[in-house]
Amino acid sequence: MSVSRTASTPALSAPASSSPVSSSAVSAPTQAELLDFARRSAADTELIASLPLDPEGRTWVRLNGPGGSEAWLIGWPPGTGTGWHDHADSVGAFVTAAGELTENSLAARLPTDGWKTLELTEDVDRVRQLPIGKGRSFGRHHVHEVLNESTEQHAISVHAYYPPLPRIRRYSRTGPVLRLEQVERPEDWQ
Repeated sequence: MSVSRTASTPALSAPASSSPVSSSAVSAPTQAELLDFARRSAADTELIASLPLDPEGRTWVRLNGPGGSEAWLIGWPPGTGTGWHDHADSVGAFVTAAGELTENSLAARLPTDGWKTLELTEDVDRVRQLPIGKGRSFGRHHVHEVLNESTEQHAISVHAYYPPLPRIRRYSRTGPVLRLEQVERPEDWQ
């Protein structure tokens, strides 16, 4: 099993042998199929218990997602989060397997390229509480941040993306102003 620790983005690694599903589908998985995979994986108590947890930084193990998707089992220490980001041209899904996560997201499609700063309207913010067994799927260019707001308990979640992440755009946010800070590509994670 390969494990990476204390970084903002999962590093690409060889698929874990404990993956509950192999990628044998012929066509691209849908958002619903990614969510179903994440739900089934999050319910696999042996898989969830296999993730080593670090008290200070996120940990993760790469899984074999359906249909060639990229999938991860991620551990979240208390008080950690992703920061604002999107997954570019990938669709995705995630489900909480332990603890509770919060997702802050924007209910607006942003321009994909050619901007550095945007002023958001007042009605675009969404907040979802995701306790054990709850999750969601999302489309391309979905901007969000995921947080473990607990001060005492780790959270664990399963994530799947298709196509495998071509890039991640990271943003900073001050009030209504969203600023593009960095674009990461798979070679940046190796």
